[in-house]
Amino acid sequence: MTTQRSSRRRIAASAVAVAALLSTAACGGGGSDDSGDGKAPGFNAARAKLANPSDKKGGTLKFIGTQDADSWDTTRGYYGFAWDFMRYYSRTLMTSKPVAGKESSELVPDLAKSKAKITDGGKTYSYELRDGITWEDGKPVTSKDIKYGIERQWAQDVLSGGPIYLKDVLDPDGKYKGPYKDKSKDKLGLDAIETPTDKKIVFHLPKRNGDFEQMIAMPAAAPVRQDKDTKSKYGLKPFSNGPYKFQSYTPNKKLTLVRNPEWKKSSDNIRKALPDKITLTLLTNADEMDKRLINGDYDLDINATGMEAAGRQKALKEHKDNIDNPSTGYIRYAVFPQTVKPFDNIHCRKAMIYGSDHKSIQNARGGPLAGGDIGTNMLPALVPGSDLKFDPYGIAKNDGAADVKKAKAELKKCGKPNGFKTTIAVRNNKQVEVASAEAMQASLKKIGIEAEVDEYDGAQTTGIIGNPDVVKKKNYGIIIMGWGPDFPSGQGYGMPLWHSKYILDNGNNNYAMIDDPKIDKMFADAIAELDKNKAAQKYAAINAEVMKGAYYLPFTFEKNIIWRSSRLTNVGTADAWSGRYDYALLGVK
Repeated sequence: MTTQRSSRRRIAASAVAVAALLSTAACGGGGSDDSGDGKAPGFNAARAKLANPSDKKGGTLKFIGTQDADSWDTTRGYYGFAWDFMRYYSRTLMTSKPVAGKESSELVPDLAKSKAKITDGGKTYSYELRDGITWEDGKPVTSKDIKYGIERQWAQDVLSGGPIYLKDVLDPDGKYKGPYKDKSKDKLGLDAIETPTDKKIVFHLPKRNGDFEQMIAMPAAAPVRQDKDTKSKYGLKPFSNGPYKFQSYTPNKKLTLVRNPEWKKSSDNIRKALPDKITLTLLTNADEMDKRLINGDYDLDINATGMEAAGRQKALKEHKDNIDNPSTGYIRYAVFPQTVKPFDNIHCRKAMIYGSDHKSIQNARGGPLAGGDIGTNMLPALVPGSDLKFDPYGIAKNDGAADVKKAKAELKKCGKPNGFKTTIAVRNNKQVEVASAEAMQASLKKIGIEAEVDEYDGAQTTGIIGNPDVVKKKNYGIIIMGWGPDFPSGQGYGMPLWHSKYILDNGNNNYAMIDDPKIDKMFADAIAELDKNKAAQKYAAINAEVMKGAYYLPFTFEKNIIWRSSRLTNVGTADAWSGRYDYALLGVK
């Protein structure tokens, strides 16, 4: 406990220091630059806009990171930074617009010549492929390659881990068994996808879905050629249809991409393909990574989860022109499983929201700039329908302070006027989450709630907090976690958290155990809505219903402090990539 408390003090002290440094940065000022060739463009110069625009080709773009991809196989990868990076060697029918800022969330054609021709009341999507799209051996990419790549989502016994939105939407009854069990001659037996010619592909949806093109834009919809599919080993060397191909890869150590000479710029208006080579170096020490970034050995952190306390203070003090402070699109929160007493009672849940000191939790996470703005509801800014001013519990209105009077009134209503005991579950490999738990623990004690902090193995998340039986057995009344959108819509963000069909025996993300027919019906209505503005309003209503149920205590709408070297060109944070830089645009001086 001593170590944990001192950790919280260090994070809180760091938050004050960062706030002071960022205040100086916001007012201007120089800052030395030893991090690359030339002068950096300035503090926040690449936040939601493009810095150092250039079409100059050549050089080696150097990524560094502390976390390898879960898989570089487009079907299996689920890490956001990996999806960003995969555009170097994989293409999809549609993709995010290659610009910085909010506009990046717009979808534009990639392998397709244009957006889909939508017929049959919104249930049929037809695409025609561009000319000149090829694999790294020069053979053309065909509609059958795209269909096969998508079919791999059905092979969950071999290729688990990635998103399965298309599997659920195209085959909700699970009739197709996947390409590895497919009895048809060409292994393309999924009836929902037609390939009438090598240049045409048609999707037939059982029910219309307003986010279908968002799903088509995910890497899991990228083509895979059958004769190059090495199944579970495919992530070690994917076969490229983009401007770069794998030269070498040693998991958790090094990845090198080189130019794919068969890629034609005339077939691709998305990717700049400026560097001659792209490298990724992986190590385990985050502080060491920050030192190497500041020293100019590398250009950027591929994970983009934010610099550590020591690194960000040095960077802000001495190299603040190399720093951006974007919103990530993630929300950090506490959630109250209804299967753990007394959180089956809404008034006990409301007591947690009113009784927590949101300001101290924000400070524990790094303050308003390194941690993010105080959360007021559960719909982050990158999701259409979000309204950060929607504050049903008066959290921001009260400047984040606990409302002890209301908390005690709710405790009385739930039959626990003197409080109760519970347990906060927190990952042991996320010190900022431990600090958040301790801040919450301290404020709840003032209203009579004794919350023990239990640090579990963060590598075992899916089998611990993702297992409802374990959660109940361990009396995890409070779970601390974070979430961001798979794609920018209420479906891509909220379904796994709030829909009853996502309550799973293992790997569960609906930690609150929300099983509400009203919310499920609201999702069905929103998903079927093809008008984006009307759909956004429907998702806003779902968020309001979730907040009404008091299932969550939002901590922060997350922000990060991220580094970019002075060598980087065409660098800008993009909403489509959760506040990371759009990697497909980057070049180096």
